[in-house]
Amino acid sequence: MSDLKPYLKELVSDIDARLDVFLPAEGTAPETIHKAMRYSIFAGGKRLRPVLTLAAAEAIGANREVALPCACAVEAMHTYSLIHDDLPAMDDDDLRRGRPTNHKVFGDAIAILAGDALLNESFLMLSHVEATSRYTGIDFIKELATAGNSIHLIGGQVMDIEAEGKTISREALARIHDTKTAALLTSSIRLGAMAADASPIQLSCLSRFGRATGHAFQVIDDILDVTADTETLGKTAGKDLVAEKSTYPSLLGLDGAKKEAQRLTQEALQALDELDGDATRLRQIADYLLKREY
Repeated sequence: MSDLKPYLKELVSDIDARLDVFLPAEGTAPETIHKAMRYSIFAGGKRLRPVLTLAAAEAIGANREVALPCACAVEAMHTYSLIHDDLPAMDDDDLRRGRPTNHKVFGDAIAILAGDALLNESFLMLSHVEATSRYTGIDFIKELATAGNSIHLIGGQVMDIEAEGKTISREALARIHDTKTAALLTSSIRLGAMAADASPIQLSCLSRFGRATGHAFQVIDDILDVTADTETLGKTAGKDLVAEKSTYPSLLGLDGAKKEAQRLTQEALQALDELDGDATRLRQIADYLLKREY
């Protein structure tokens, strides 16, 4: 585990370098929109989803380079969703990744357009991935588009908004997180595996790993919203309580939520037992996410 942080740093460096190439330069006209896009995408953050994309490709035995367009596409889609989530009409947040949110710097209109632009850029980035013997360019586009559609990422946000101020069941909460968080995270892993020409069995194993890891990630996020401070998180702590959102700590208690995160992480690791490949890094990342403090 001691060598995980240098590994993650190396992957993030590769991802950022390629994002810099893919995105229009800050001085490209009209400058405001490109400054806004780059402001959010280069604001830091864990880069969890694109890191998992590259790690999945490596687990199948491919060079991470083949999955870089997929990794960048995933990060562009994720960042678009964060910009829109932070808007006053949505979660109304002032802080993201330790910096003022996009709309606080550029205004609501430019923030909306910056998110829209990054969503479009995600598919342009994805167009650079090379087809494999099993997967065509259409397969990659369909994978990412499905993760971000009205049934998954957007649908999860709708369900989350509609659940505010209500007491919902554990099953309903799981559905929200399955769509809002786990779907894109799972797709990130699947895209990396597809870029490496994963077999159907390998893709199935990694899909199960992704779904369980995505749920565990959200449970831990819910816990940290209660236990960590704003400076550590890089976003406003305690927002879930203020917005009267149902969370795993509110439904299960803090200890119960921690046990659920451990259970989901174990489920993710068990999925890797059936993977024909080197899943060492994926195992390390799952364990790292369980123990994270931000």
